Amino acid sequence: MFKEIHPIPAFADNYIWAISDQASDAVCVVDPGDATPVVEYLAQNKLTLTDILITHHHPDHTGGLGELKAKFSPQVYGPQPSNIAGISTHVHEGDCVELFGHRLSVIEVPGHTLDHVAFYCDEPDPPVLFCGDTLFAAGCGRLFEGTPEVMHESLAKLAALQTTTAVYCTHEYTMANLKFAIAADPYNKTLLSRISEEQEKRASGLPTLPSSVQLELETNPFLRCNQSALQQSAESQLGRTASDEIKVFTALRNWKDNF
Repeated sequence: MFKEIHPIPAFADNYIWAISDQASDAVCVVDPGDATPVVEYLAQNKLTLTDILITHHHPDHTGGLGELKAKFSPQVYGPQPSNIAGISTHVHEGDCVELFGHRLSVIEVPGHTLDHVAFYCDEPDPPVLFCGDTLFAAGCGRLFEGTPEVMHESLAKLAALQTTTAVYCTHEYTMANLKFAIAADPYNKTLLSRISEEQEKRASGLPTLPSSVQLELETNPFLRCNQSALQQSAESQLGRTASDEIKVFTALRNWKDNF
C-alpha cells in the first residue's frame, strides 16, 4: 500500500492529495491548483515530487502545474483529449498508471467537464479512488460541460467500484452537500448519523475526507436516484412524475444548483 495519502489544503476549500511512496522519499500529488502549498509540504517533509495526476482542466486543479514542472520535472498524467499544458502522458479509459509499485486504472467520468478522468487502485486495502470533481462526499460536481445522462453514467461507474473503496475527492464541500442531502432524503437515518459525525470532524479542524463508496451509496442523493424517497423529492420539485433515474437525477441536480 502507499505510505500515506495526505491532504494539502489550497484556496478556500480544495485538497491537493499527496501520495507518498512506502520505500523512498518520492511523492505524487493530485490536482495541484496552487504550487505554493505543495512546495512548502515537500520542503517540510523532505520529499521529492516525482509524479502528478490531473483529473480535469479547471484552473483550481491545474494552476500550479507549470511551476511544479519547472522546479521538479515530474511525470504528469492527465486526460486525453485535453488542452491542459504540461501533461507528459495523456491517458484515457482502460489505461493504467504505474505509481510506486501500484497500478492505477484510468476511468473516464465526463459530466462536470468532458475531459474528466478518475484514477482507481484496487491493490491497497482499502482500494483508493481519486475522482476530482465528479463524485463528492454526499454530492456530485456541477454539470459545466456534460449532460445529466452523461454524468449519471459516470457516477454509476464509480458507484460500481468495491464498496470499501476510499473516495478522495478534491473539495471540502461535505457539510453543504449534507444540508442538501437531508432536504432531499429527510428520513434517511444513516444520513442523519453522518451529519453528526462530519460535524464533529469539522469542529475539530479535521477533513471529512476520504469518504467511501459504501457510505456514498447509503447517503449520497445522486447515487440513490432509484430510491422512492428521492423520486418523491424530485417529483415535488418538478410538479410532475419523474418516471426514470435520469429525470430524478436531473431534478435533484437542478435543485442543488439553486439550493
